[in-house]
Amino acid sequence: MMRYIRMRTPAQPRLIRRGDGAVARPLLYVFFSQLPLHCQKFQLNTEMMSAYTNHTLMAKTGGLVMRWKAGKIRPMFVILLVLTLLGGAGCSDLPATEREREQEQDAMAPTDNRPREMPAAVAESNSSSARLKGQLPIRGIYVTSNVARSKRLEQLVELIERTELNAMVIDVNGSSSLITLPPSSPSPSNNSSAAFFRQTVKRLKNKRIYLIARIVTFKNPSLVKSMPAWALRSKGGSVWRDRGGEGWIDPYREETWAYPIALAREAIRIGFDEVQFDYVRFPENQVKVDREVSFHNPNNWSRDEAIKKFLRKAAAEVHRSGGKVSADVFGLIGTASTDMGIGQRWSTIAGEVDVISPMVYPSHYSSGIWGIRAPDLNAGAIVSHAMKDANRQNERLRQNGRRAAEIRPWLQSFTASWVHPHQAYGAAQVREQIRAASREGVHGYLLWNASSRYPNLGS
Repeated sequence: MMRYIRMRTPAQPRLIRRGDGAVARPLLYVFFSQLPLHCQKFQLNTEMMSAYTNHTLMAKTGGLVMRWKAGKIRPMFVILLVLTLLGGAGCSDLPATEREREQEQDAMAPTDNRPREMPAAVAESNSSSARLKGQLPIRGIYVTSNVARSKRLEQLVELIERTELNAMVIDVNGSSSLITLPPSSPSPSNNSSAAFFRQTVKRLKNKRIYLIARIVTFKNPSLVKSMPAWALRSKGGSVWRDRGGEGWIDPYREETWAYPIALAREAIRIGFDEVQFDYVRFPENQVKVDREVSFHNPNNWSRDEAIKKFLRKAAAEVHRSGGKVSADVFGLIGTASTDMGIGQRWSTIAGEVDVISPMVYPSHYSSGIWGIRAPDLNAGAIVSHAMKDANRQNERLRQNGRRAAEIRPWLQSFTASWVHPHQAYGAAQVREQIRAASREGVHGYLLWNASSRYPNLGS
């Protein structure tokens, strides 16, 4: 049986000390997480089951009529059938199943779009003066699209209900996209997975969970496959692929921006509060990429200029649709003064989006940074230094009269067993990072685990 292995490579270039200076080089590892089967067993939702039942009933009763006309059914059989159906119609007072009661309550309950507060605050705050959506610190977890369509989603909802968590970041262009891929013009997808996904979004919103749609932007193998003309090309003319064998979309091509922007608008339309653009960058290792890739750059933009223009256009469209916009960046972007060769410069990105999310996973930093010899063993110290630097970046923007995005970091909720030395990351290590960020005035955060498995954070 083939299993689907999900790979994510958000690894930031590591800072390596050489002589009296420091240079960045790409991180030499990726982390793997085995996810549920890529092709899960088909699940009928209640609407699909209803349609199936109605279709079957029509076929069977139609057949009876034809057989009656042919004289093949006795009148007594028809009388018994009618009595049975009439008897069934009087069964509406039978006890509903737990699932039916839950669906009925969800349908009748008024929608409250405010994100959940901490459990104690929820119990105490029933007044109309409660803070509105988006004003609370957003504290979320990453949820794969497969997990969002599985029974394990309920465990994550329970985790949110008993902790200060109030948000989910959910893939919307993973194993199932909400819209059709080019060359078809973007339109809402009609496949069963997308339909089930929309129902899930509605149910989570009824539970007052703040929903963030994660869009993998320029590292998109599915889009490369459907539109190879949009892909980064090697100087030999073939589709260029990174070290993991994945194709990338060329960020310089403005025509490629239409798909992620249309996907973002659809996500907001079906109920997401925010869109998060991940992999909104060029491939890492600029020297190697420039040596191998022939870019299509008629406007002669710099890398960070192309990313800035994309985010400006995307943000305008998402804001027009009523949503917020966030962007993921390498953790060291908050420390660096350059775009690190990937087109991510703090000053340009933080000026275009509502929220900026540096990936400050302690395991992704090199020994010696900020004087810390074993970053993975010093989670709080790493996050503290990273947030100090990010705050300084934002302060410089404000001093120059420019807007600065809210900082909401990605924190590590996985064990980096490939790092030496390393430690197991459980609730204590996650809490250490949360406290460190909070001490620097950063109260919102997101927890990353590639398979969406999180420790019991307690109440």
